[in-house]
Formats: sequence, C-alpha cells, structure tokens
Amino acid sequence: MNTDGVGASVEIREIRGFLLRPAAALGLVLLVGCGPKEAAQPQPVGLECGAGFQALAARIVGQAGLVPAPKDPNEPYRFYSMADGATSYLITEPGAPGHPAIMMQRARGAEVTTSGCPYGDAKGYAQLVAYLDSLKTWRRK
Repeated sequence: MNTDGVGASVEIREIRGFLLRPAAALGLVLLVGCGPKEAAQPQPVGLECGAGFQALAARIVGQAGLVPAPKDPNEPYRFYSMADGATSYLITEPGAPGHPAIMMQRARGAEVTTSGCPYGDAKGYAQLVAYLDSLKTWRRK
C-alpha cells in the first residue's frame, strides 16, 4: 500500500504495465464488460404437430438461422437446416410419400434423432422415416 500524500492509504494495482487505483480499475472492468456480446444462436422451432401442416411449415421456413438446401426438381420435398447444422427439417410437397408431413432431425454428438408430424398416409410416412434413417449412415465415397 502507498500513501497518496493526504494521509490515507491507497492501493495501486498494476494491470499489463498500467498502474491503476481501485476506482480506475473498476472503471476499466465496467468498460470491458460493456463491449458487444456474441449473438445467441437461434433456437430451432420444435415440432408442434397440432398447429397443422401449413402453419408449422411456415413457422419453420420463417425462422432465423435457417438455411434451405438447393431444390432438387426430382424430389417432392424440401430440406432446411439450421446454420449450426445440428437441426434439419424435411417438408413434403405434393406427390411425396406421406404428404403432407414434416420431419425433423437433431444431431447431438454422434447421435441423430428423427421425429415428425405425419399429417398424411401412414405407409408413406413410414417410407419417409426409412429414407431419413438411411441418410444417417450415408457416407461420401
């Protein structure tokens, strides 16, 4: 501790070569704490099947952080993924097995879980589930 000349003791701290009094150190800490914060990752829309196909599809497609896959004109569905790649959606179009249907896949580590909303025919929906499950093990040659 040092004396500032008036008889009171004042602690002086050194931070990276700068000598700071406690009030200045607090101001520096407050200034650094006010910097820009990282933007939080958008939370993916969950499957609320009770909302209906059109409403849920619109909610999914309209969410922040969603990246559409290029449209394959030979496939009767669209794929969308969150920017972090951890959540993906399949939304059927007319002519797809099980249409209307919406499916979601979530990756957590090496595990991928599939869930969905089967609004259409059960047999066609089962085909969609089998198709998405086959993609879990697909590897580029």
